[in-house]
Amino acid sequence: MASARTPASARTVPVTLAEIARIAGVGRAAVSNWRRRHDSFPERIGGSDASPHFSLSEVEEWLRAKDKLKEAGDRELLWPRFEALSSRAESGLAIAEAGRRMRGGRERPAPSLSTEAQELVAEAVRLGRRDGSRQTFEFLLRRWLDTNVRQVSTTPPPLASLMTTVALCARPKRTGGPLTVLDPACGTGHLLTAVTTTYGQGPTRLVGCDREPALAALAAARLRFLLEPQGPRPCIAVGDSLRSDPHPGVRADIVLCNPPFSEREWGHEELATDSRWAHGLPPRTEPELAWVQHCLARLRPGGTAVLLLPPAVASRRAGRRIRSSLLRTGHVKAVIALPPGCAQPHGVSLHLWVLRAPTHQGGSESTDDVLLVDATEQDGRGARDGRPDWDGLHAFIRQAVALLHHPGGILPEGVARLAVLDLLDDDVNLTPGRHTAPPSPADAVRLASTWGRFGLLAESLRETSTVLAGLDLTGAKRPTTTVGELARAGALLLRGGHQPMNDSPAKARCSEASVPLLTIADLPNGGRTGGRPTLAARPDLVLAEPGDVVVAGVVRVFDAWVHEGPPIALGPQLYALRVVPERLDARFLAGCLRAPSNGRQAGTHASSSARVDIRKLQVLQLPLKEQRHYGETFGHMVALMTLLDELGGVGRDLLNELSEGLVAGRLVTGA
Repeated sequence: MASARTPASARTVPVTLAEIARIAGVGRAAVSNWRRRHDSFPERIGGSDASPHFSLSEVEEWLRAKDKLKEAGDRELLWPRFEALSSRAESGLAIAEAGRRMRGGRERPAPSLSTEAQELVAEAVRLGRRDGSRQTFEFLLRRWLDTNVRQVSTTPPPLASLMTTVALCARPKRTGGPLTVLDPACGTGHLLTAVTTTYGQGPTRLVGCDREPALAALAAARLRFLLEPQGPRPCIAVGDSLRSDPHPGVRADIVLCNPPFSEREWGHEELATDSRWAHGLPPRTEPELAWVQHCLARLRPGGTAVLLLPPAVASRRAGRRIRSSLLRTGHVKAVIALPPGCAQPHGVSLHLWVLRAPTHQGGSESTDDVLLVDATEQDGRGARDGRPDWDGLHAFIRQAVALLHHPGGILPEGVARLAVLDLLDDDVNLTPGRHTAPPSPADAVRLASTWGRFGLLAESLRETSTVLAGLDLTGAKRPTTTVGELARAGALLLRGGHQPMNDSPAKARCSEASVPLLTIADLPNGGRTGGRPTLAARPDLVLAEPGDVVVAGVVRVFDAWVHEGPPIALGPQLYALRVVPERLDARFLAGCLRAPSNGRQAGTHASSSARVDIRKLQVLQLPLKEQRHYGETFGHMVALMTLLDELGGVGRDLLNELSEGLVAGRLVTGA
């Protein structure tokens, strides 16, 4: 895509320093350096001093002249022009049209698109034919979703895969004909996309609907890339499923739905006599129960629906009459409470409702029991950035849902099977955490084990503290140097981490050549080994190897430690110090750097979010032999800190068990 072919409309498209860095495949600091060093760098056309804007066409010409465009630079050059279209809807429709044509759709004028958008569509199609149609479309779609993340609600791919798995595991076995899957609020098609990757046993007919034309068009284009050309084609329509369903005659084997939450204007008055409300007219404040009944109305006999709903739907007083009817007719098969962080809003434990239509028209399912699954604790203790452990969550929920087909199966902890009559009380509360039994309090064996662990930790704490209590406080001041001086003297190598490029995370997730990423955000949660998706191992990543000293250069989480274990990639404001063993001891260096006063003195400002100037951190000047003695002492201090943390956790567990035991009457006092 040569500069000479760039349309005139692109000459007014503004780009930021971050976008230029993405186009060139470098960090933002490199672009700032180019701007300072090269007089020929394009002049600013807008923005502010802190965030200047430049002309896209001028930037492209300069990068090509300096041979600084990366291999995928043409895609990056294309995206700002899509973003600069008149609206989010037009850019979405243009990307969808480009995807439709790339997949083999006939070239025809799109009356809803402007001339500029039509030019971009044609250019994207040409680029797709050269660099790969699917890769080009997915790149543009990903950028569009990232840019509009606050306006467009999506179902995260791991959750979409989980919902599909739950539906496939929960449905009764059937044979013959394609599997029909419906999503009545499909957005850009995340749930229907998950079906194509999860269900590999036969042909699938995918049906969807969204009230926003751009979202429906993107979903249709996306699915066309995933389905076989000779198989059933996706049927994605534009419309409001509650007010004017474009698929009234569809009867699906599976319905998957992540409906909009808390919408008061969902059509309560105009739909008052709708035939779908077999369990009662949903109150205005309960739009989610309208979606529940709509999904049930679109199921064929024996079909299964899985909906993602806010937790209040299981307990709000206004909906108890409808919940009661759903239970009595046997439509509710399971309610699953997910850990917070699975989807927006991330601070809430969302619920999956598993529903089933009667196996014959006008009948009802067995109303013996309902499966309640509390998966809120299956959150992956190794996920340091607050994200769920999706692999563990999938395994736990699959095991729980399999119990729908095995009524006599053993229930794991966090799963309860309740008779419908036990749920039909005054509240009709289906919140799993209310009904799943916690471990029996004050179990004698467990309580004895906890006391034993507490005693061992307390003894270790006494021994370690005795060693440190013997330190001699002489008050003699020792000479110091700085990290910067040690680096200049060749005693250590200092490297600063940086933010990897957006298109690098998770590309090598299944590859052996991958490393986890550690960021400042991981540290408050106790993570020092990374909690983000893995990165493809590349030369531009800053890796901390075993034996390196890692320093967190932010005042609020200032810390230094010797890295142990496999290599990790370091994000911004994290630094790796690789010592020369013949001149510097790593444990000694980490201990010196970790002193709180060191971070305060080297901090650039007084606020807790300020950065620490790593080169100004102070280090004692000692011979190597004496460094090693200091290193051993610092090692005892680290051990003491670890013991205190572990003892605190065991102590809290012990107090909780004692409290539960006393309240339950299992423990008695000596009185």
